[in-house]
Amino acid sequence: MGLHYCEDGAMTRDLLEAMRRKLCALEAHIRDTLVAARAKEAGKFSRVVGQTAADTIYHVDRLSEHAILAWFEAHWPRTWPVELVMEGLEDGEPTTFPRGTPVARTRWKCILDPIDGTRNLMYDKRAAWILTGVAPQRGTKTHLGDIVVAAMTELPTSKQDRADQLSAVKGRGVVAQTIELGGGVGRRWTPRPSRAKNFDHGFASLARFFPEGKALIGQIEEDVWRELGVLGRNGGQLVFDDQYISSGGQLYELTVGHDRMLGDIRPQVYAKLGYSAATLCCHPYDVCTALIAREAGCIIETPEGRPLRLPLDTTTPVTWIGYANATLARLVRPVLRRAMAERLK
Repeated sequence: MGLHYCEDGAMTRDLLEAMRRKLCALEAHIRDTLVAARAKEAGKFSRVVGQTAADTIYHVDRLSEHAILAWFEAHWPRTWPVELVMEGLEDGEPTTFPRGTPVARTRWKCILDPIDGTRNLMYDKRAAWILTGVAPQRGTKTHLGDIVVAAMTELPTSKQDRADQLSAVKGRGVVAQTIELGGGVGRRWTPRPSRAKNFDHGFASLARFFPEGKALIGQIEEDVWRELGVLGRNGGQLVFDDQYISSGGQLYELTVGHDRMLGDIRPQVYAKLGYSAATLCCHPYDVCTALIAREAGCIIETPEGRPLRLPLDTTTPVTWIGYANATLARLVRPVLRRAMAERLK
């Protein structure tokens, strides 16, 4: 197929498009593996089998990890030497493909979250997501902003007969399709983030999934709505809250127009309260598909309005805010900054 770097080391469009398709095939394999496993051993999905510096590991996580390593062995092109960064691989030598390739000789770094939203999936409560991002290898300097290809695939609940898959190459827009499970037939569609100029009668919230920090995060969010003149206006109930326990799922909701603002400020809140952020917050693999949301037109940034530049690892705490469009970002950004500064000082 003539997929290669140009003589100056630049990435060709054909190479990146081929990589996008590879990531979609990888995630389809993971999805199909887990759907088949659920039919046989759904009752085991929620068993705790380990604890890492990044998160609690459940039985369903182990199933996906084995499927991923086998797929890379069999299907990742040898001409694309890659380092794989994934929860569960933190101990021991780096994982590279072809196997044994020194990290210094890899061209790419792939960060992968096999199941983002494990708790939703293992109780068959709500869909989870497979998240993958690939960046040119720059060693420990490689960061979220370097990702040039990304894909995310829905892990459906047992009563779903279809699942969405979104992918993107930087600068080339989003490819989205809904796939019929079992038959594999896909239907293309175009994701459209909300174009709303305010938050009236729309969904918007900050992540407060666990008891830790819930009250303080709620106070910060209430401060934002108060300064924006939303709190209590016309009897209240103008902004709706949806706590989707999946960072990838939240990015999806922004991308397809369901939510107008979503974000996660838990690292700063936990620092204020004295909690360890290591296993309680978002990590780089949870937001490795932010490229897809940005390609659709969303704004994904830090609360201060800066680009996400966190290293591609499994342990760095990540604070992020996502807006459906630039108008909402300009409206909220200074207000959120003031609320956080006041409550977290």
